[in-house]
Amino acid sequence: MAGESRTDAAGWRERARRFAREYLRPTAEAADREDRAPSDLLARLREERFLGLGVPPSWGGAGGGAREIVAVLEELAAESAAAATLVSVHLSVAAAPVLTWGTDAQREAYLRPLAEGRWLGAFGLTEPSVGSDTAHLATRYERTRDGFVLTGSKMFITNAASADLLLVFATRDPAQGTKGISAFLLRKGTRGFSIAQHLDKLGLRGSETNELVLDGARLPEDALLGREGEGLKVALGALTGGRVGIASCALGVARAAFEEMQRRASRAPDDATRTLVARAFVDLQAASALVSDAARRKDDGVPFVEAASAAKLYASQAAFRIASKGVEIAGWEGVRRGAAPERLLRDARVFPIVEGTTEIQELILGRALLGR
Repeated sequence: MAGESRTDAAGWRERARRFAREYLRPTAEAADREDRAPSDLLARLREERFLGLGVPPSWGGAGGGAREIVAVLEELAAESAAAATLVSVHLSVAAAPVLTWGTDAQREAYLRPLAEGRWLGAFGLTEPSVGSDTAHLATRYERTRDGFVLTGSKMFITNAASADLLLVFATRDPAQGTKGISAFLLRKGTRGFSIAQHLDKLGLRGSETNELVLDGARLPEDALLGREGEGLKVALGALTGGRVGIASCALGVARAAFEEMQRRASRAPDDATRTLVARAFVDLQAASALVSDAARRKDDGVPFVEAASAAKLYASQAAFRIASKGVEIAGWEGVRRGAAPERLLRDARVFPIVEGTTEIQELILGRALLGR
């Protein structure tokens, strides 16, 4: 929330650092190996109030704003990128859109249980044949006398299998392009909705990723978030905030990779490794500055689309560069399956893809800087 002090961010950072080191660090390797989060992860996150960040206490949240969120996500990601991604998706592209676009009735019914940590949120935009090209969504919806019926599928959906609430997007008429898209709040257990294949990923293992199937899923009238035809605005707003969150997760991985690199390189330093560590340090500092700037702009209520894209683009690339060099410095030990450098590299490789690819971020920035 605008106006929150930096002291709040520092306090949340320390809280997240303690939790990450005491709880996530001992469980991260097993979660990666088994591709399964610890059974009590959600309960522990709820206890820490991390799932309510960015939501006012009046709606059951923990308060705070973007500064607090990025501090927490960075600390979580430094020990478990999967856990940090779970929290980022829940906060940025599930709870935040309901807070921004929902009616008071929807905030009471849907936002409060999300903010209190009783529900987990997910975001369903990507489809098997549609990634960033939202104008060609294949998922359709029809109006009925008492609500809506959705038919289609969604792919690569984080948190899907455990989510209690999913924000999904569908079009009433593909001929209308983006103007025909609407946003819907979909509850777990809705008739006609099911979780399909679990996707076995390179990185972020332990973070659920699934396909969703909507086979005539029936939703009530109050499941519509915003007005009909405003779905693209809802999606883009959510994704802009989500990019700040994902940039924070990438920053946490970059920091962990740098610290691992520094530790290994200090055993027998030479000029070549000193140069690699120096370059990684500059990369890390630059990524941190961009993430901080995006969070500050968001909290100050000023436009932050370009800042969010710049932070996401640079932090995700920096994480991959640092993790790659970290594996080189570690040598054979760095490529051993499950070793910290190897796991960090696999996690880092995912970030240039999720929440809009590097190419999409470059396109957003190019259009903003030079005009459409």
